[in-house]
This record gives sequence, structure tokens and C-alpha cells, in this order.
Amino acid sequence: MWEDTAAKNSMQASQVRRSGMCNRLYYQPKQEVDCFMERFQTLDQCYNGDSQGNHFSTLNSHEQYCTLESSSAKDSSALYNSPSTVNLSPNGSPLSQLESHSYPSDTRHSPDYAYSSPLSSSCTTEDVDNFKHKLRELETVMFGPDSDIMNSIESALQDGTSVKLPEMDNWGKTLETISRGDLRQVLIACAKAVSDNDMLMAQWLMDELRGMVSVSGEPIQRLGAYMLEGLIARQFSSGSSIYKAFRCIELESEELLSYMHILYEVCPYFKFGYMSANGAIAEAMKHENKVHIIDFQIAQGSQWISLIQAFAARPGGPPHIRITGIDDSTSAHARGGGLDIVGKRLAKLAELFKVPFEFHSVTMSGCEVQVKNLGIRHGEALAVNFAFMLHHMPDESVSIHNHRDHLLRFVKSLSPKVVTLVEQESNTNTAAFFPRFLETLNYYTAMFESIDVTLPRERKERINIEQHCLARDVVNIIACEGIERVERHELLGKWKSRFAMAGFAPCPLSPLVNATIKRLLESYCDKYRLEERGGALYLGWMSRDLVAACAWK
Repeated sequence: MWEDTAAKNSMQASQVRRSGMCNRLYYQPKQEVDCFMERFQTLDQCYNGDSQGNHFSTLNSHEQYCTLESSSAKDSSALYNSPSTVNLSPNGSPLSQLESHSYPSDTRHSPDYAYSSPLSSSCTTEDVDNFKHKLRELETVMFGPDSDIMNSIESALQDGTSVKLPEMDNWGKTLETISRGDLRQVLIACAKAVSDNDMLMAQWLMDELRGMVSVSGEPIQRLGAYMLEGLIARQFSSGSSIYKAFRCIELESEELLSYMHILYEVCPYFKFGYMSANGAIAEAMKHENKVHIIDFQIAQGSQWISLIQAFAARPGGPPHIRITGIDDSTSAHARGGGLDIVGKRLAKLAELFKVPFEFHSVTMSGCEVQVKNLGIRHGEALAVNFAFMLHHMPDESVSIHNHRDHLLRFVKSLSPKVVTLVEQESNTNTAAFFPRFLETLNYYTAMFESIDVTLPRERKERINIEQHCLARDVVNIIACEGIERVERHELLGKWKSRFAMAGFAPCPLSPLVNATIKRLLESYCDKYRLEERGGALYLGWMSRDLVAACAWK
């Protein structure tokens, strides 16, 4: 559900200042801008010449621009050593990157070209007027409205003419929202500005938001901190580059497991999903002597502890259980090693409860699995488990291969007796950026509120589980597109359509499962709710559905 995605590209690491907090993105503070302001006259001399009328063809690299704190990304040298990219925004980000939309016919100003092709190192330019125009644009961003606009306003005032600029109403409403301290609406306004490519508005709101969010504040302030990171990553790096480039200090596996365990205990989301799936499997296998469970994202294997115990208590004795655990290598760090750790842990438990048990590991992505990897045996009743996993599979909106539907058809070809599905009840897969932002805001607000009720705000563990278990998903949903966006949730209605197209039929969950989960929720806050609709179970926080579980055959 909240798995980390591999970071491969460090191209834009020079735009990120890392703290000890995972995923925390910071752009250069005011002193970087002041540094640039002190050199602005030097830049002007670079074009116009010094007081003696001399023209400069080059500047020393240390005087030419303010160096951003960076890692050693070799490919970025051409970009930052070029006078064509010396313009900085108020937060220290290259304006050439922000203004690339102004040059549709010139590939030299496209972001892709900027990171792959070196630009001229000379301060002279073939287009003198264009260079002056760029300096004028920089003055506009740094110092305020264009003087021509101010002159037209002054003239109109002198003539007694009513003055109303087209965007003033929007700015005025936003100022009112900021003055009220309405963080939610300011986040929405910032996302809308990013969506509309209104860079000046977006930058202003990001600066305002920095003073409104806090990882130790109210739920909306904490979530807002991570959503702001996502907006910054999207606005200033097209999303995926910064998401792949930034690094956090790697936690020891024991520490990360500790945070995941705390989240598992303080919120019932995982327990609800695992209990729903295990109940469906136990019901389908109650008369079987040999059971083969294929788990397409086994992670720590925690789900199967309670099922092994349940099978041990089955009248007539437990069946022989074989579990095939599938997981790619990215989960190895969280486990502290390979899948053999999971197998040994479960085997030890099965031995304790006198349950015949085998474990088979498959270290690869779910979309790469073939029949030969699964070790299917004649006479075994097959159960397939998709718990918080399928939303990571790319579908037809991402790849022509449509791994999501292909995997379901592949599983159907195995003739399983039961297939369990547990997923977040959210709609972020094919949604455009702005509605996806709103959906993420609504969904994670409910989740952060639920954590706030169970875990006191001053507890350091709460900050850690939010940063290390939730923040990356939030940033990925907001900042990334295409194959780089791996958090692609769908509502259960869409999942039902996919399962039906693959040839599955719904398998109603046992009433006994519902009663067991209701008892579980009694130990949590009464704002959690459980509903059964259309043969599926929904766990929600107040009025918001958060997790859905169902079974198929």
C-alpha cells in the first residue's frame, strides 16, 4: 500500500536541499536571492559593458550566478554554467526552467533539451533584444508588476477612469483566504495555479504555505507539509526528476519495521484488509486438505500469522499449507533481507501450531510472474491474494501492455478457488492533476485525522510513521506522471469491472468475517465505520471510505 519506489535519476539533485527527514524538499532561502541581487548589476554589465564601455564575453563561474546547494550531478553543469539559465526565481529556482513554455518553437529552451545539451558559455547573445526582455522579465518577478502596467494604472487614475485588472479579483480572493488562515483552501488555490501554469501565483502561494504547514501541527498542517513538497516537485522539476533524485537517510530495517508496526497497531486499515481476505480464504478452504496461497506482494508476511492460527484450530485438523510469496527486491531493505526471512518466520510459527507448512519465494515484480515460477501442484486448492498491491500495476493509461488487466487474466487462467482484493478506496489512477490533488487531499486528510486521534501529537513516533510510511505516496501521487507515478488507486467499482472482464464472479464475504471485524473496530475510535455494500466490505473514517475488501472466484 505504502511501498517505496526506486529512485534512479539524480539529474536535478542540485535543486534539492536534504534534511534528515525523509522526502523533505527545501528550496534555497532568501539569502540565495539576496546573493543573486548583489550580482544582478554584474549580469547587466555582462550585456551592456562596464563603465568604461568594455564588453565581457565570459564571467567567472563563481560570480556569474549563485551556486545552489547540490550533489555532484555531472550532467547539470552545462545547465547551471550557462548564462541562458542564470535567471533565478525568488526561491532560487532557475527561471529558464519555469519559463520554458514561452519558447514552443525553440528546443533549446525545453526542459528536456536543457538537461541533455550544453548551452553556450558566452554572455553575448545573438538576440540582444531577447536578452534585455529576459532581464525585464526577471525584474518583474523580483520587484513586482511591470512598469508599463503601473504607468497605465497611473494614467487611468489621472483621467478618472475605473481600473480593474483581469487577475485582481483572483488575487484578492486568495489574499482573503490567506488572511483567514484557511490552509486547505490555500493548498487548493496553489494546486489550481500549478494546474493552470500560473507560475507567479503558484510561487507566491508556495511561499505563503511554507509558513502555514508543519509536520508537528494539526492533521491538515502535517498533510499540507507533504502536499506542498509534491507541488514544489511538480512545479519546478516536472515531478519525476526530483522524486527520483531526492534521497533520505536510509533507516535501519529494524527502525523502519518499527514504524510500520506502529501504523499497523494504531490504525485498523491493515488489520481490516488482512482479516477480510483471510476470512474469505478460510471460508473457501474449509473442506480442503491441501491449500496453496499465492501472495503477490507478501512484504513482511504478517497477514498469514492469523490465518495459520485459524487453520490450526480447524475441526478435523489443519490442512497442509504452502505459501508462495512474491515480492520484488525493493522490499528487501524494509525486511532486513530477502524473502527467506519471511519463510523462516512463518515456518517457525506453523511448527509451533503443528501446521504442515511449506514456503516458496519468488523475487520479481508481479507483472513478470509466469506459471513456471509458481510451482503449481495437482490436488492443491489455490487461493490468490492481492492486498494493497494491484494499484501499483500500470494499466492501459500508462502502458500498451496493460499489466493490471493482464495479471488478472493470468490469475484467472490458474483456476483459483478464491481471489481476494484489498485496496484503498480512492480515485487517482487516470484523474488529471487538479482533481487528483483534491482526491488526495480529501483521502489523506481523513487518514491523518485518524492517526491524530490514536497517537498523541507530541509523540515522535507519529511524525516518523507519517514521514516514512505515508509521505512518499503523497508526493508521488501529486508530483509524478506516466510510469513514474506508481500510486494509482481506483475505486472498487472500477476494480469490479476489471475482475468481471477477466472472467471472475463475485464471492460474498462470510457474515462471520463481518462480525469479527466489527469487534475489532470496537477497540478503536468510534469514528471508524464498517459497511457492507454489493458483497464488499468498506472501512471508513466518518463519512469517507478508505479501504475496500472483496473476494472473487
